[in-house]
Amino acid sequence: MIETVVGGLSLVLQLLRPAVFVAGAVAALGAAGSWAVRTRRISPFGGVARFIRGNIDPWLVAPMERRLLRAGGTPYAAPWWGLAVVILGGLLLISLVQFVRDELATLYIATQSGQFLLLLVRWTFSVLRIALMARVISSWVGGSPYSKWWRWSYVLTEWMLAPLRQIIPTIGMIDITVLVAYFGLGFLEGAVMGALR
Repeated sequence: MIETVVGGLSLVLQLLRPAVFVAGAVAALGAAGSWAVRTRRISPFGGVARFIRGNIDPWLVAPMERRLLRAGGTPYAAPWWGLAVVILGGLLLISLVQFVRDELATLYIATQSGQFLLLLVRWTFSVLRIALMARVISSWVGGSPYSKWWRWSYVLTEWMLAPLRQIIPTIGMIDITVLVAYFGLGFLEGAVMGALR
């Protein structure tokens, strides 16, 4: 069963990579055309401009333009932000599919060799490290610990960060407890994995 899923995900990856490349190329052409129309390098009243406004702008530019205007940005940058979202979204999608495929392959190998417990330990520590990184990112973007997007990272990590904050002082405005916890998890994982082998 797992072998079939891994094979299917490998096939999806083979199809997804060129599809993402084509989507990026189309988005790049659309972004360049939309930018040229917006900055009047192409006449905004011609057939090309009507095609871009009718077919490219609704799915590539308009969503980004609304967000940029709410954030106080200029609408001229919307095509390039739309292109960045298409490219980054495609790369994230490829990475996600590849990650799932690799983890399923690792799960299959671990169950066949009787090392399932080692795999669970590794996954547990990986999730905790991801939660720590999410907390760092949330502090950069102003995320709240009560937000539905960031709450999970606080729930998974506060148990280890709260005692560290009582021991480790902040350096100016910088709280290094997340960094200490990140490296501490690495040492603890090594110790647990060594004890289980």
